[in-house]
Amino acid sequence: MLIDTHCHLASPRFRDEIPQIVEAAREAGVERIVTIACDLEDSPVNIDLAAEFDGVYATVGIHPCYVHEIESEDWVAELRTLAAAPKVVAIGEIGLDYFHAPPEGFDETGWKKLQHEIFRTQLDLAVELDLPVVIHQRESNEDIMAVLETFAGSSLRAVLHCYTGSLEQAERAFELGHLVSFTGIVTFPKATDVQQVAAAVPSGRFMVETDSPYLAPVPNRGKRCQPADTLHTARHLADLRNVTFEKLAQETTDSARSFFGITD
Repeated sequence: MLIDTHCHLASPRFRDEIPQIVEAAREAGVERIVTIACDLEDSPVNIDLAAEFDGVYATVGIHPCYVHEIESEDWVAELRTLAAAPKVVAIGEIGLDYFHAPPEGFDETGWKKLQHEIFRTQLDLAVELDLPVVIHQRESNEDIMAVLETFAGSSLRAVLHCYTGSLEQAERAFELGHLVSFTGIVTFPKATDVQQVAAAVPSGRFMVETDSPYLAPVPNRGKRCQPADTLHTARHLADLRNVTFEKLAQETTDSARSFFGITD
């Protein structure tokens, strides 16, 4: 069995196809799916999908690229209420994104300041609710680690999703009790740095994901990614690590179950 620990079933690119997407995943041996929220609008959609489909779990949270769209002064209370819904297993995805240009009305300094504020507030909420967090980091690795290190000694549990950082940064995360997760990027021929990290990280410290509908792995690169593609990424990871697919599948499934508290 495999678990896709990060996909976006609420994406318009999956509209009207969710039953087929979930069934295709099951046929590929991907029996559990965590569908990830990006804002207060799609968080309830993900909750509804988790309620409708066996084996689907949800997160709630505000992606760093959308923090400027927060309109309610009570957004933390709204997020707290959403997080109490059945089958919500994490806060996310949250974090820092320095790749995209600031939205209209923000300079770089103000944009980063707002991202940091919302990120830290959501981390505090996760600690309060004893939920793990799914972290988005893009060209912000050092700042992400600096923030996480301020939570050392707390109950915070995090996964650095779509991991493309260095082994050294991963080891810093592991020392804090956190995990990393690999997408189909590890199957790309030119992604040698990511492949080297994926081959070296300790067992039990990483998970597998699709980030679908994005980042389809080889042999489906260029197509719409879906949770079933977890299989291709897991097979490639097994080859990189020189272990059997069965061992890789069991280890990553165990890690995902433990991290998200999935017991069924």
